[in-house]
Formats: sequence, C-alpha cells, structure tokens
Amino acid sequence: MKILAVGPTITSEYNQWRDQRVNDNILASNPKNARSLEEHLQVLPSEIEIIKQEFEKRSLELGKKIEQLEEEKMQLGLDVDDTRAREVTLGKSLLVCQNEKTELKARVTELERLLHQYRSRSSAVELKTSLDKIEELKGQVRE
Repeated sequence: MKILAVGPTITSEYNQWRDQRVNDNILASNPKNARSLEEHLQVLPSEIEIIKQEFEKRSLELGKKIEQLEEEKMQLGLDVDDTRAREVTLGKSLLVCQNEKTELKARVTELERLLHQYRSRSSAVELKTSLDKIEELKGQVRE
C-alpha cells in the first residue's frame, strides 16, 4: 500500500479516514474469539483419523453389547437347564401319580365287587331267613 505524504492539501478528516481504514485492515484480537497458543498450534485430525476414531468407538460399543448378549445367553442356558431338570422331575412325579391313580381305580373296582358280593350274600341270608320265617308261619298256621 502506498502512503501519501501529508501536505497542505490533505485535510485532517481525510487523515482520520485513512488511519481508520488502515486500522480496519489490521485484525484485532476479539476476547470472545481469543484462543490460546496451544489451540492455534493444535493439529486438526484428518477425515481418516476421524473415521478411525468413530470406528473404534463403535467397535467398543459393539464389543460391550456382544459381552452383554453372551452373558444373557449364558443366563438363558442356565434357565433352560433348570427348566429341563424341573420338567424331568415333574414328569417322574406325573408317572408316579398316574400309577397311583391306576392302582386306586383297581382297588375301587375290587371293593365294589366285594361290596356287591357282600350285598348278594346278605340278600341270600335275608331271603333264607325270610323263607324260614314263612315256613315257620305256615307250620303255625297248619297247626
């Protein structure tokens, strides 16, 4: 930039305007935008480095998720084992109960048969006593 010599033709307003214009071209530090020297010297990561960092972060997240899923799988495996053991136990109990039921049905059938025989015998005895009484009464009537 060329600087003009100040002479009688330059007015003071022009001089102020020129000083103002020169000062406008000089960057002044703004306290709001001020950064430390370390920030100015800091190397910005390249796009590949950013992608690499995101990949590593995502890999860590997925690794944690995999560990969590494996732990859940192990817990579910234990639950399945417990359920199978319980199923086997209940199956055995069911067989025992079914056998007892069959035995009880057979016992009830046997008791019903015995009751029928007893009633038949009892009826026969009653019939015989009734016949004896009738014969006795007939004998008394004939006399």
